[in-house]
Amino acid sequence: VQLQASGGGLVQAGDSLRLSCAASGRTLSRYVMGWFRQAPGKEREFVAAVRWSAGITYYTDSVKGRFTISRDKTENKVYLQMNSLKPEDTAVYYCAAASRVITTMIRYASAYEHWGQGTLVTVSS
Repeated sequence: VQLQASGGGLVQAGDSLRLSCAASGRTLSRYVMGWFRQAPGKEREFVAAVRWSAGITYYTDSVKGRFTISRDKTENKVYLQMNSLKPEDTAVYYCAAASRVITTMIRYASAYEHWGQGTLVTVSS
């Protein structure tokens, strides 16, 4: 699976941004698609994920109510709608794909075998 992330940019606190991840190369029906982020000097952390087939979504607590992950089966794309952005959301955001992952492992980067190149989101205060 090849992944291409886009949509990052510089915004002010309180603004919104939508990230996109285009997937190609494989049928995604059994995949989990995830978004992770990595801030300078910090480890990569889980943000959100969606089971491609069932549409079940998962979020880390710090983005619940502000971020929404969705997928478009016809376009083979995954989106991360980010509202009410905060300076602490500043990071490089990566999309990832996992072919087989149980729910308890969805938050772990090691469960994902395919990664996009990352897109930078900068939120100014």
